[in-house]
Amino acid sequence: MTTRRTRPAPRPPEGTPPRAELARQARHVLADAVRIARWAAVEGGARTAPRTGPGAVPPQERAAAALDLTPGQVRAGWDRARLAGLVELHGDTARPGWRLHAWDRDDSAVLRGWVALFDAWSLVHPAPEGVAPGAVAEVVEAVPQVLSLLQLSQGPVPVPALLDLLGQRVEELRGERCEVPVPERAPEAPAEAGTAGLPALLDWALEGLAAVGALTLDPGADERHATLTPLGNWAVWVKLEQICVAAQSPAGNIEQSAEDMLRGCARLTPGPARDEYRAWLAARTLSSAVAELLAVARGEDALLRGLAFEALRVVGAPAEAEVRATVAEPPLRPYALLWLAEYEGADPDDAQEVLTREEATWLWVDTAAAVADHGESALLVRHLDSAVQGTVPALLDEVRAVGHPRTVQVLVALAAAHPDPALAKAVRRAAFQVHTGGA
Repeated sequence: MTTRRTRPAPRPPEGTPPRAELARQARHVLADAVRIARWAAVEGGARTAPRTGPGAVPPQERAAAALDLTPGQVRAGWDRARLAGLVELHGDTARPGWRLHAWDRDDSAVLRGWVALFDAWSLVHPAPEGVAPGAVAEVVEAVPQVLSLLQLSQGPVPVPALLDLLGQRVEELRGERCEVPVPERAPEAPAEAGTAGLPALLDWALEGLAAVGALTLDPGADERHATLTPLGNWAVWVKLEQICVAAQSPAGNIEQSAEDMLRGCARLTPGPARDEYRAWLAARTLSSAVAELLAVARGEDALLRGLAFEALRVVGAPAEAEVRATVAEPPLRPYALLWLAEYEGADPDDAQEVLTREEATWLWVDTAAAVADHGESALLVRHLDSAVQGTVPALLDEVRAVGHPRTVQVLVALAAAHPDPALAKAVRRAAFQVHTGGA
């Protein structure tokens, strides 16, 4: 039995504006990105590869002319639109992302888009030239410590103080990578390679965070100061909250693959299972988590397929586009249609109505396969009551026609489990007919 580690969730910072006000600020930061994304949508999908031929005008120049922006502003806005999920790339064509469709009506979508941009600050502002990639990576890894200090200070912090903290954190990271303790450097010893570049790298980090609206830089009378914006303050709190949510998972579960995590949740009741899904998701980027869950759903284990879509229900709106795309995949189609129906507001008890008779039958067989592989015989027998056909003969006729790859195994298991000899005989006959291809 695992022990649950708990940590109290952090409270929002004092003076945090209402969610609607934060969303208004995020819309302001991403205003040019939204304009460019909408221009691309009207254009019918902006090509990311330049058109060729006489008189061809590159998309950036056409957008600049149409929106009264400079080409540089268009490039910057386009990068922000991609990073915030306002556009999605399909080959050499960009299409509107789900966040763009929800931009004017869904504050949560706006804030998620801004947080995605905040997470990508190091891509928004190019790193200084001539700096080793390893040194850049160290600073990116150390920046959360700098942001935490800024939040705790609840006001302007001198840049030299941030530089001291950054240097300490970089030293800690280097020590953590060593297998033996790192001796303290004598005062007169020369700085390690890359340390002399920390002031320039700190400037780069602060300017990158300012570029996405997370902080402001004040030149000051004697020295520069950095201050978190309300959005930046809120984003740091969100990250701390995610860490605390992840800490609610049983030890080691959040480090597992999606498949192993779902197997670990198979015996849990729905409430605790959702807690596990939230903890696992909090430790990952949503895009990678959704992709991993769908990869498991495409596997052969029907139980994990169902659990993967339960976890995707916890993800909610950010998974919509990916789930909608799986409607075209026959094994996932019933699960995806139910997910979308519930996402769009249907009562879970009524969501089955979106399935055709054939899709409902396919789902019945798939669920029965999950029960046969992982459940008890009595549960498989009770599963008969959930069939839409109403009678066993009608169910068997439609099950034989639906073409599920596990049909024979399900029918054999049901025949072995059912206490009624006559019904069990009919089920065995149906299994034999499917196996031999008979009518």
